[in-house]
Amino acid sequence: MKVLYVASEAVPFAKTGGLADVAGSLPKALIDAGVDIRVIMPKFGKISDDFKNNMEHIYDGELNVSWRSKFVGVDKYVLDGVTYYFIDNQEYYNREGFYGYEDDAERFSFFCRAVLNLLPAIDFFPDIIHTNDWHAGLVNVFLKLEHQNDERYQKIKTLYTIHNLKYQGVFPKDVMDDVLGLDWKYFNNGDLEFYDAVNFMKGGLIYTDYISTVSRTYAEEIQYEYFGEHLDGLLRSRKDDIYGIVNGIDYSVYNPETDKNLFVNYNVDSYDKKMENKVQLQKELGLPVGRRIPMVALVSRLVAAKGMDLIVRMMDEILQHEDIQFVLLGTGDKVFEDWFKGLAWRFPTKTSINIRFSNELAQKMYAASDIFLMPSNYEPCGIGQLIALRYGSIPVVRETGGLKDTIHQYDKYSETGNGFVFSNYNAHEMMYALKKALGAYSDFMDWENLIKNAMNSDYSWKGSAKEYVKLYEKLLAK
Repeated sequence: MKVLYVASEAVPFAKTGGLADVAGSLPKALIDAGVDIRVIMPKFGKISDDFKNNMEHIYDGELNVSWRSKFVGVDKYVLDGVTYYFIDNQEYYNREGFYGYEDDAERFSFFCRAVLNLLPAIDFFPDIIHTNDWHAGLVNVFLKLEHQNDERYQKIKTLYTIHNLKYQGVFPKDVMDDVLGLDWKYFNNGDLEFYDAVNFMKGGLIYTDYISTVSRTYAEEIQYEYFGEHLDGLLRSRKDDIYGIVNGIDYSVYNPETDKNLFVNYNVDSYDKKMENKVQLQKELGLPVGRRIPMVALVSRLVAAKGMDLIVRMMDEILQHEDIQFVLLGTGDKVFEDWFKGLAWRFPTKTSINIRFSNELAQKMYAASDIFLMPSNYEPCGIGQLIALRYGSIPVVRETGGLKDTIHQYDKYSETGNGFVFSNYNAHEMMYALKKALGAYSDFMDWENLIKNAMNSDYSWKGSAKEYVKLYEKLLAK
């Protein structure tokens, strides 16, 4: 089985969000599962010279962008057994950032067209093209509209993965002929039209064979108006073609037994060493040292979608009445950043508010904390709770999207479950769930069972890869 994985970013070459983690980890697991999968992405200027200087240049040519012609090149790099192809055009991709430019419609329609037009150049005609998010949505469109007279393309199937429905790639409608070079009938019939604009993701959804999302619950949620971002009707019409597969994390990277960022390494059989990480982090952050003081961690973007308004509503009350330490790492909306700075001023001996991002500090916080707070309003999959489980920090989450699929309420009588959940987006429900976690923490046997359950939860890519293989096989049999 041959698969071409199309993404706008992939670790370790380029990253702005979770898509890069998936594109950097899932292909490795799929190769281990016997799939011949290769990744293709833009050759961004910010890719490290260590990679760029060792790429193999395999093609130079030109590509039409509507009425004009542009240079296009392809480079190749093999990492951990995965072949990566990079679409090169300095005018489009040699910039300080990855997205957010006025010509993004042109930049990523160029990328999508190049992916298909350059299959002969890379000598790889896949059975399946697996596209991701709005940046790759037009691959599905161009495949059906521009290549179906070529027998080499006719049997190619497409799978389109939504990582976050909120970001759809919506542009002014004049890009139809000036940039995309497509007949207006595909706008007028609704395939690409979206409130009198062009929507790359909508086109990708209409022209793909199957749709997947990054958790089973999110696959259901996006078919409702609240989560559907004005595409719920389209998604309901394709409900039989939508599948949810939970993302994993790279267990070779997120491993408390080998993580070089930790003060002390440990595993599920030596989790008592986790306490030493707490003590050392308390010293580093200037907090009172106490092995039995519950430490609650938040590693997050400080935005409303991540549940920050719930925390703002209740954290003062929690800190007034509970003997805990609250440690935060992240950046986001200024109103939340300022509020958390105020919280640190009000509770200087109970909080450490770090308005920045540091991977080293994040790993230390996962290892040191007892409880990991993640009260998201919506969460397609989520990675924080998966890392927390791996490091034995017990998640307290809202029951939505991937959080619902991965975190299960702890039951002391059956000794099952790996965290604490609350259903409604309500600040008091969040507080009660946190208090349940603190109650369990006070019972040594309960907490020991919880840590073991958490650290024994398997959300490596191996399981997710098996599900993708089954979906690929089903797609090919369609």
